[in-house]
Amino acid sequence: MNLDDLVGSLKKGGVLKSLAIEEALTKVDRRRFVPDSQADSAYADIPLSIGEGQTISQPYTVVFMLEHLKPKRGERIMDVGFGSGWQTGLLAKIVGASGKIYAIEIVPALCELGKRNIAQFPELKGRVEFYCQSAADGLPKIAREIGGFDAIISAAEVSKVPEAWRKQLKESGRLLYPKSGSLFLEIKGGDGKFRLREFPGFAFVPFM
Repeated sequence: MNLDDLVGSLKKGGVLKSLAIEEALTKVDRRRFVPDSQADSAYADIPLSIGEGQTISQPYTVVFMLEHLKPKRGERIMDVGFGSGWQTGLLAKIVGASGKIYAIEIVPALCELGKRNIAQFPELKGRVEFYCQSAADGLPKIAREIGGFDAIISAAEVSKVPEAWRKQLKESGRLLYPKSGSLFLEIKGGDGKFRLREFPGFAFVPFM
């Protein structure tokens, strides 16, 4: 299976619909984020180990999340638990040079891995800021400076959503996270209240 096969299967399966996400998948090659020992499975629609007890997510799941997050050019997005950096790279490609991804990873070895992987793509230079720390408090200083994040996405399953994440979203901002075997999408209204959608049937590594 090659990259074209993977993209084709995601389109045929109905999960991949956006041209921007399709272009990101073709430009930010998953193979570059997968350990050499698993190169033969780089385009398989399965999660793969990246060490430290963590995984690079299944392509179907990543695309499903991006299709519902709906990242746009110029947006500023907080990416929680970036691991290998693949989802971060896809987001950085989509938001373009006028956007920014604020990527957080608590596991030091994975933080360095993700940085190295993203550095393989000169086009993405300057589009990602990396933070090797807990995401429990979000990035309050950054949120104040930019007037709130357009979106926040977590690749780690939470037992309780940190309230800081909701506070750091701007009006109409989107928050996407896994919890209790489902994905949840929250959209912040002008009154500060959130509209909630649930998508059941997903498994993720736990938030630390």
